[in-house]
Amino acid sequence: MIDVFKGSWALLLGLMLLMVGNGIQGTLLGVRGALEGFSTLSMSVVMACYFVGFLGGSRLTPELIRRVGHVRVFAALGSFVSAILILYSVMTDPISWSIGRVMTGFCFSGLYVTAESWLNNSVTNEHRGKALSLYMMVQMIGIVMAQMLLVTADPAGFVLFIIPSVLVSISFAPILLSVAPTPAFETTKPMTLKKLYQTSPLGCVGMFLLGGVFSAQYGMAGVFAADAGLNIGQISIFVSSFYVGATIFQYPLGWVSDRMDRRLLILLVALVATVGGLIGWMVGHVFIMLLASAFIIGATTNPLYSLMIAYTNDFLEYEDMAAASGGLIFINGLGAIMGPIVTGYLMGVIGPYGYFVVITFFLVALSGYAGWRMTQRPAKPIEDTTSYAPVSPTASVVALEAAQEYAHDQAAEDLEPESDKSQF
Repeated sequence: MIDVFKGSWALLLGLMLLMVGNGIQGTLLGVRGALEGFSTLSMSVVMACYFVGFLGGSRLTPELIRRVGHVRVFAALGSFVSAILILYSVMTDPISWSIGRVMTGFCFSGLYVTAESWLNNSVTNEHRGKALSLYMMVQMIGIVMAQMLLVTADPAGFVLFIIPSVLVSISFAPILLSVAPTPAFETTKPMTLKKLYQTSPLGCVGMFLLGGVFSAQYGMAGVFAADAGLNIGQISIFVSSFYVGATIFQYPLGWVSDRMDRRLLILLVALVATVGGLIGWMVGHVFIMLLASAFIIGATTNPLYSLMIAYTNDFLEYEDMAAASGGLIFINGLGAIMGPIVTGYLMGVIGPYGYFVVITFFLVALSGYAGWRMTQRPAKPIEDTTSYAPVSPTASVVALEAAQEYAHDQAAEDLEPESDKSQF
């Protein structure tokens, strides 16, 4: 792990700064929107626009990289993000913010594709699993740090918009000045959604529903917290609780998933997540219970994302995994566009705790579908499944393909006879 960090620290530092810049914008806009008097429905559209842009960026950035190269794409997209983060504080109306969110979603998606390509190219197959783990840790640290920045200045002013803009600008330096060579960039044509669904119905439906959960959970967290009357310090702790839970339970649940029927584990984890949603819905007005709810939801939904990918891989040939990754991200993106809009509408109808109603509904639907799918075909033998690899919902297709490659290699190693292993 230390050797991997030494070889990739510049890239990881740049990625962490990007995550700080991205992590603060959603929460900050939710708080600032409440101060500006924007309606909950307006803010839900603003938040959904990020995922529209993110989905578009994941599809178009590879072509941009092929045309002009990694360095130019990274510098251009990063410059746009830095400028837009400042403009949010000047152009304070829902239409301007919606346009800005589409652009930042597109740009951040492209930045992740570019930076993850460099990171993936900087490590060997032997160390890819460690690099993915470090990347996950860096992402979570960056997002939690972003929430801590909320308490450093007044959200009604300009400072909290300038800080992430500066951090995004600074992130260029360690990445662009890194000694890591510019990688060759190739993408695989995505598998058709029909074929992907036929291969793994649970994987497809689960990714769609989780897209709604994640976009509601993270995109609308600041909006909910402001509507619920939390102060800035409480909002910071509340949003951070999602990520702390995700960081702690990602690997333990991954270890369990390699040793039991993944559908059963998906069902159990989704049911626990549902309990977390019910706690927020029923007793979220008590702050400590609100934190418990956020912690449980974060601790279960983030691993569920990786579990869905691992479960889908169990039914794919190795040569089809890269093609499937693009389809899975696309399906997740469609769900993510829907999440904030549904959440904003329901919050407008029944009040701020409609936020947890929507999350709970998606999780109940996921639990029910997972349980039904268990009756439709037998479980795959554990020895024939791929290994679990942690993947963040914010990761691009590049990181997802790297995780799939690592999972396949690990599964292949586990199947080697002990006599073969002893020769190395």
